[in-house]
Amino acid sequence: MNIKDYNSLVFDCDGVILNSNKIKTEAFRTAVSSYGEEASNQLVSYHLLHGGVSRYKKFDYFLSAIAPKFFNHSKKLSLSELLEIYSKETEKRLLNAELAFGLDILRNAMPDKSWSIVSGGDQDELRSIFKEREISQFFDGGIYGSPENKDEILNREIINNNIALPALYLGDSKLDHQAAQSNGLDFNFVSEWTDFKGYETYCEINSIKVIRRVYDIKAEI
Repeated sequence: MNIKDYNSLVFDCDGVILNSNKIKTEAFRTAVSSYGEEASNQLVSYHLLHGGVSRYKKFDYFLSAIAPKFFNHSKKLSLSELLEIYSKETEKRLLNAELAFGLDILRNAMPDKSWSIVSGGDQDELRSIFKEREISQFFDGGIYGSPENKDEILNREIINNNIALPALYLGDSKLDHQAAQSNGLDFNFVSEWTDFKGYETYCEINSIKVIRRVYDIKAEI
């Protein structure tokens, strides 16, 4: 389908709207640094293998499956403490992260289509950052994130008519593609800032259209 044929566009945030994947990776590493380098490396590996999954689930996995192997009373942290460290590490950096080129041009070129953010990032944090960066107004369909997962958000917002089918999801992870498929959305993979190693093979096997950056869809308007 051509961009003109969609009623709604849905965007992931990290790696699509903001060049923030590396910021998030380093924040995970820093949050658990008191457990030692090997524990940090194991969390980062898990994080990179599960792109698009919320921080809540990743830290929950860390505490249940990784931390016990490195446990000692002097460095045990709770889920809420890990989340707080992570949030502090990312917040200021996200305010300065590179923004996808030409969002204002694209938005003005398709005033009749709803735009939404569906991200694994924390919803309150996303809304605050987008407001601070003065891009909230582009996303009239809403800005949504964790602790709900992408499947739950897409399903709910389709039912609520904030996302109207046919719709296109622009993401940079396997999870983004799976969430789009599960909810009847078409999918484009945005490659410029992705940290999904092997995405080329995955996209070829699944016949996914790959674009370098969001602005590339302008050619279809």
